[in-house]
Amino acid sequence: MNSLQIEINGGRTVFEPGEALDGTVSWQLDKPAAEVELRLFWHTSGVGDEDAGVVDCARFGQPSQGDRRSFHFWLPPGPYSFNGQLISLHWALELVAKSCKEVARVEIVVAPGGEPVPLDGLPNVAEKKSFFQMGGR
Repeated sequence: MNSLQIEINGGRTVFEPGEALDGTVSWQLDKPAAEVELRLFWHTSGVGDEDAGVVDCARFGQPSQGDRRSFHFWLPPGPYSFNGQLISLHWALELVAKSCKEVARVEIVVAPGGEPVPLDGLPNVAEKKSFFQMGGR
């Protein structure tokens, strides 16, 4: 049975933009994988088309069937995690063993103050438009 795990140092899931994100990944695979990859990415959910963007990636080439490796990412200045009535933006780490098509995921928050920005809290259309154009407040 295949097993993949992502552990963030300190068990944190809430981060400020620009902060370091460190931890370890581990896997136990039934068959060797050509490559194991950890992706830092954001994705949207809600009404309409969903979107996603991979911000950084750590590739672990020639992995053994069972291994443990450390990782380090610098979080970008945006986009911030946000929640709205029609659309939300989420951040995550995803560990993928390519040959086995196994995946592990950990959701995180990337926003000032540690809470997703509530779009309903932005008072007017101009401020919301500015928020999206500037990558947040």
